[in-house]
Amino acid sequence: MKWANRWHEGPRVSGAPPSPNGASSFHLWWLLPDAGPFSEVSAVLEVVTPPAVTRLYFWALQVSFVDAGRDLGAGHTGLQWHPGAPQGAVNWGGYSSAGGELQGTRSQLPPVDGPNTCHYPWSAGRPYRFRVSAAGPGAWRSEVTDLAVGTTTAVRDLLVPASGLTGPVVWSEVFARCDDPATEARWSELEAVDMSGRKLRASSVRLTYQSHADGGCANTETRAGPGYFAQLTGLEAPRSPAQEVISLP
Repeated sequence: MKWANRWHEGPRVSGAPPSPNGASSFHLWWLLPDAGPFSEVSAVLEVVTPPAVTRLYFWALQVSFVDAGRDLGAGHTGLQWHPGAPQGAVNWGGYSSAGGELQGTRSQLPPVDGPNTCHYPWSAGRPYRFRVSAAGPGAWRSEVTDLAVGTTTAVRDLLVPASGLTGPVVWSEVFARCDDPATEARWSELEAVDMSGRKLRASSVRLTYQSHADGGCANTETRAGPGYFAQLTGLEAPRSPAQEVISLP
């Protein structure tokens, strides 16, 4: 859907998103020379301008799990601005293609509101690398590295009998009002490793936004900067159409 159509039906730039889960989401789908499967996927996240309201914000790297061409579901990992975790939170959870949440191990980090979300202090203006890779047969681990100090923390393992990963995408899911103060999160070093060990970088992404009909805010935006893609909320007007491909300069 083009932004012109969104404006024609009345852009939603204020109030709470009326979507079923109360959030507005937008996504950056990686354009890679190979569709996978991959043995690991990673991305660097930096929240440049953090939220100014006590509402949930989730910035995540998502991967799909496959085995011999079968879709087994998808998992998402990333940082959260969480009302129940004043210093920050991290998440690694997902859903099975058969329905229901994916099962996983118990994290060594203190839980916030269930096994998927844990307390993890993080700071705005600081880069964090999220990496999803196999931790053993049927176990897929998310780990986060604070690149300012080099400390790596295992979030937990999701228990999925997959042989590889496909469909990497990064996204923002915002449970705030459309007219709440602006935020900015930057994604960089979007990297996948194929089964032969070859590293692939995504320098272009395809944009999608939650539609007006599905409750999305119309004042979110994605821009490419030197070495990064920025996801922004609370802008006065959107500029990049849905389905547009943007590339690093």
